[in-house]
Amino acid sequence: MMSIEQINFIQVFKSLAFLTVSLEFYFDGCHGGSGDAAVHLDLGREMLSKGNLLEALSHFDIAVDKDPSNYLTYFRRATVHLALGKSKSALPDLDKSIELRPNFAAALTQRGSVYLKQGHLDKASRDFEEIVHYDPNNAEAVGYLHQIAPLGEEIQHAKILYNNHDFQGAIILLSKAIDLCPWDPELREIRAECYIAQGDLFKAVGDIRPTTKLRNDNTPAFFKLANLYYEMGDADESLSQIRECLKLDPDHKECFPFYKKVKKLAKQLKEAQDLSNAESWDDCVAKAKAIMKTEPKGFPFVQRAKSHICHCLAKAGHGSDAIKACNEVLEMEPENLHAMCDRAEARIANEQYEEAVQDFQAALNIDQENRRAREGVDRAQKLLKNAKKRDYYKILGVKRNAKKKQIEKAYRKLAAQWHPDKFQEEDEKKHAEKVFMDIAAAKEVLSDPEMRAKYDAGEDPLDPEQQQQGHGGHPFGFNPFGHGGGQGFNFKFHFN
Repeated sequence: MMSIEQINFIQVFKSLAFLTVSLEFYFDGCHGGSGDAAVHLDLGREMLSKGNLLEALSHFDIAVDKDPSNYLTYFRRATVHLALGKSKSALPDLDKSIELRPNFAAALTQRGSVYLKQGHLDKASRDFEEIVHYDPNNAEAVGYLHQIAPLGEEIQHAKILYNNHDFQGAIILLSKAIDLCPWDPELREIRAECYIAQGDLFKAVGDIRPTTKLRNDNTPAFFKLANLYYEMGDADESLSQIRECLKLDPDHKECFPFYKKVKKLAKQLKEAQDLSNAESWDDCVAKAKAIMKTEPKGFPFVQRAKSHICHCLAKAGHGSDAIKACNEVLEMEPENLHAMCDRAEARIANEQYEEAVQDFQAALNIDQENRRAREGVDRAQKLLKNAKKRDYYKILGVKRNAKKKQIEKAYRKLAAQWHPDKFQEEDEKKHAEKVFMDIAAAKEVLSDPEMRAKYDAGEDPLDPEQQQQGHGGHPFGFNPFGHGGGQGFNFKFHFN
């Protein structure tokens, strides 16, 4: 289906071609014009041949002023108006041209064509019948009449189907009619309502947009567009359309209150995204909750707000709260890849590695090219494998998002508790030595940013097996007592 812009674009070239032929055909027969009018007609034709429509129009304006009795000057100007897509401006000139020469077939054809595109079928029929009256063999006029004859009945049938809620049947008939009457706003408005009833808001927007130009001061169309974009979750475009309504009527009783609401919501959405980009996770969550207070029912906006909450809580390391928020998003949109990956991150923070693998894998099954999901599966699988060995966070009893000071504090407390010097029995001393080594290893890895980043990515920097595979680090493992394995040591450990 062609848009109104495409139709106008095609009309430009058709009209230009028609005008050029008309000028060549009629120019030599132009009588009664003054010398000045003839000069401007020549200049207008020259500008037209170069594609300078506005300059051509300017010269034809002067020619009409200087020779208002010449039917051809009105016709030429009307055709330039049509080439510029200004059918309403063309009609008065076509009327004048036909008034001056009633049997002027070229003007009658142009006017009949405009009437048909506007949906004025009776007026169009009269023009084409007039042509056929003078010239029964005019194939173009006969063809138009054959198109118009069934069109009126089809439009009435489409309206009946619409009123009976047969929206698809109405759309089929209306689409045929709009092909012939692209400038009829009523047909587009009815088809838009059919699309809305079917839930296809995008196509409804495509029909309503042209009506803002087809009807003068069309505030209802801008208000409807604003609402349609709002329902689709596009606050910025909704705000743009409602502003167009207010340009026409600043005190519009429907547009003004809607404008205030959309403006506030658009601002909050932008602020939430900016806070997320700036990694201000807690502020992002607060702003997203404010969005849901502004719009508690609009599905797309509630979904976006909850998505922000899911993402920002996950990034902040609030595992359980993030999982709950992400579950709400996935209830609304089961195949939301971002929410799946965010929930997986939250589950990693909660040390639920198997569930994290499942979430990343589910996202990857939907989009095999999703880099975050692909890398996430690999990382979660490594973490799952490492968790079956040594979990440094569990050893120190800290959360995965613990700060360095928290890690060092936990280490000092546990090291004091488990230092082997505090135990006398041999078996207890050996057990304490093993625990102490794990505590010291955990502290070494988690207090070093580079080593911690490797561990969080699924690699244990102190795992001899991984180091033999080329990971580097400590080739003999970690031992705070030296290579003797702690056997026979005897020293005092002091804590700051």
